[in-house]
Amino acid sequence: MTAAPEPRVARFAELSGDELRSRLRDALTLYVTAMNYPKGTAEQRAPMWLAHMLRIGWRCVAAFDTDDRMAGIAYGYQGAPGQWWHEQVKRGVTERHGLDVAERWMDDYFELTELHVRPDTQGQGIGGELVRRLVAGTPNAHVLLSTPEGPSRAWNLYRKLSFTDVLRDYQFAGDPRPFGVLGRALPLTDPN
Repeated sequence: MTAAPEPRVARFAELSGDELRSRLRDALTLYVTAMNYPKGTAEQRAPMWLAHMLRIGWRCVAAFDTDDRMAGIAYGYQGAPGQWWHEQVKRGVTERHGLDVAERWMDDYFELTELHVRPDTQGQGIGGELVRRLVAGTPNAHVLLSTPEGPSRAWNLYRKLSFTDVLRDYQFAGDPRPFGVLGRALPLTDPN
């Protein structure tokens, strides 16, 4: 029996808030599938994604396969005091490494909030291209993200893109899993 051909990416596109809203169901389905979350998670996350679109510096990039199905998505915005993630990470970095280290990373950063690639299109360089396109031209000094700890394609991608540890084995309020917070200076250059 011959395996089905692997879907290929046909195009990358920067999406406006209106464009993402029109494809939000597809984007959240991709998110739930890529993260292996239970059904119902998409409905819980939708209001948060919509609220994020209103933040300063919000940007979104998506990859589409030859059938115009979303193969990957990444979005983020300028991190700032008062945002939940900012406050959680700054507290963690300050407690473990001191206020100077926290301020060095968090005074001027772009938060890579979401990055997901559909499982049947992983391993094709989509994630790296989404990150490069998302942060290209952002005026911030750093890019920061958080991801669950443990070996994964995501960890391999971030290491390939020269992200370094900012905070490891960190638990966000309300989530029992350990996370790593990773960062790197901008601009992002191609490691090859």
